[in-house]
Amino acid sequence: MNRLLSIVVVAAVAAAGLWYLNSGRAVDRAQTILGAQAQSAEDVDTSIVPEISIGNPNSPVTVTEYASFTCPHCRSFHEGAFKDLKADYIDNGKINFVYREVYFDRFGLWAAMVARCDGAQKYFPIAQMIYEKQSNWTQGEPAEIAGNLRRIGLAAGLDGDKLEACLTDATMAQAMFAKFQEDSEADDVSGTPTFLVDGQKVDNTEFQTNFRSILDAKIDG
Repeated sequence: MNRLLSIVVVAAVAAAGLWYLNSGRAVDRAQTILGAQAQSAEDVDTSIVPEISIGNPNSPVTVTEYASFTCPHCRSFHEGAFKDLKADYIDNGKINFVYREVYFDRFGLWAAMVARCDGAQKYFPIAQMIYEKQSNWTQGEPAEIAGNLRRIGLAAGLDGDKLEACLTDATMAQAMFAKFQEDSEADDVSGTPTFLVDGQKVDNTEFQTNFRSILDAKIDG
């Protein structure tokens, strides 16, 4: 996968873009992050980043989706087929569903920081809002986009102070980016959405249009 930004720059830009909303503190604090957080990916503790999943963790069938909050095809999946997948396979415990974020740009990273802000319980409802509003919140200058995401978080019921803390957590931003690199390289992910069933990649279009037969064969087999 192309590494569009180094881990240090991604973390710094993520924090700086959001601090920009608050005042002229942005430049000074961004420079502090650049100096203090200059670590290689190998030095980052990715264990602080929880795996996001719903469904039955004890199910013999696990579906993993790699997706970006700025990816239109991912939005289409979550506005369409995912709702049926959730109703017919996730909510009734037939499968375990793992969602792994892909960061093609800083805005996808910011969106993930908002979705993760209040833990796994609120993750998917917030993620759904982010996808539904994708065509709106992704418009404008970086400061505007950061503000759009903050409003989504507040509309989802996140506490303002807690949301601000999440959005300026450069340590978590670095860890999230490092985990994304580790996972996507291990699973040879080069685009989004990418789906794995029990660790094996399946055709993107085939899964989205025919997930029932794919999963039923695994469950019944």
